[in-house]
Amino acid sequence: MALRGPLFRLLRAQLNHTCQQSRAQSVAVLGAPFSRGQKRRGVEHGPKVIRDAGLIERLSGLDCTVHDFGDLSFHHLEKDDPYMDVKFPRTVGAANKMLSGSVSRAVGAGHTLVMLGGDHSLAIGSVSGHAEQCPDLCLIWVDAHADVNTPVTSPSGNLHGQPVAFMLKELQDKMPDIPGFSWMKPVLSSRDLVYIGLRDVDPGEHHILKNLGIQYFTMRDIDRLGIQRVMEVTFDHLLARKQRPIHLSFDIDAFDPSLAPATGTPVNGGLTYREGIYITEEIHNTGLLSAMDLVEVNPVLGANREAIEATASLAVDVIASSLGQTREGAHVSIDEIPPVKDDTEQLRL
Repeated sequence: MALRGPLFRLLRAQLNHTCQQSRAQSVAVLGAPFSRGQKRRGVEHGPKVIRDAGLIERLSGLDCTVHDFGDLSFHHLEKDDPYMDVKFPRTVGAANKMLSGSVSRAVGAGHTLVMLGGDHSLAIGSVSGHAEQCPDLCLIWVDAHADVNTPVTSPSGNLHGQPVAFMLKELQDKMPDIPGFSWMKPVLSSRDLVYIGLRDVDPGEHHILKNLGIQYFTMRDIDRLGIQRVMEVTFDHLLARKQRPIHLSFDIDAFDPSLAPATGTPVNGGLTYREGIYITEEIHNTGLLSAMDLVEVNPVLGANREAIEATASLAVDVIASSLGQTREGAHVSIDEIPPVKDDTEQLRL
């Protein structure tokens, strides 16, 4: 049964109280400049352009301590032949193994982790590392694409379209032993996942979503229900049984290409600015965000500097609102409004 009325407001009040108690959070920013999960070069520059757009300064202005751990350095194998049409499997597997360890250490040290991609294949390592510390986590996947193809169903063989399939326990009998991924174990059940923003789903993915009963919201659903109701149902689905850590995996192509043009697989009809930021504001308001990914910003694909800057600035807004930035502004608290001094006093001064 969906949470409505007083029951939902009670849960929100409890979650907001948790959020109030966890102020002054410690945030770890980790760059993952990696592009071999797909065919377009340039997405490896995503972490730099997001930082250059003022990410660290913006987060430092919020009520949190920021630790920038820099960028991971990935090794690209000279010989990495396709396996079952899966491209660069060993390189992608090794990169995600490295990322998983780094994410696990950061979360284990008490930080809220922000991973800057890179392409979305990196979510394999990000979610796996997070799950080492928080095995009961749930995943909110904001994306135009479901990224749940198996190596058999994938039309392209690109691993940025397959990360969720590696994570789901229910799909493991459909997953071949891909070179480079022997370290990887599934960490999620289908009930632990919600998709928001889908509008380009492959036939195999559609079968998986329906067959496994995965909760998802297409852009049509968002048009029909409204983003507030979408988030209510999302939290009801993931958190009604118990409060648990949230992993947010946000692909910038969830937004309409008019807002985020510098990305590799844009699809018309995406989220508006207000819808995207509302999603992240509501996730922050739960007080349960433990780690997030911001991926697929590709400055090489921006038509001009304005397109690149707009996409990177949007990425900063998404991350900042996930961590407490509000649209009403951040204000220095004052105890009272100063009294008005009369003219006589002003003249004496």
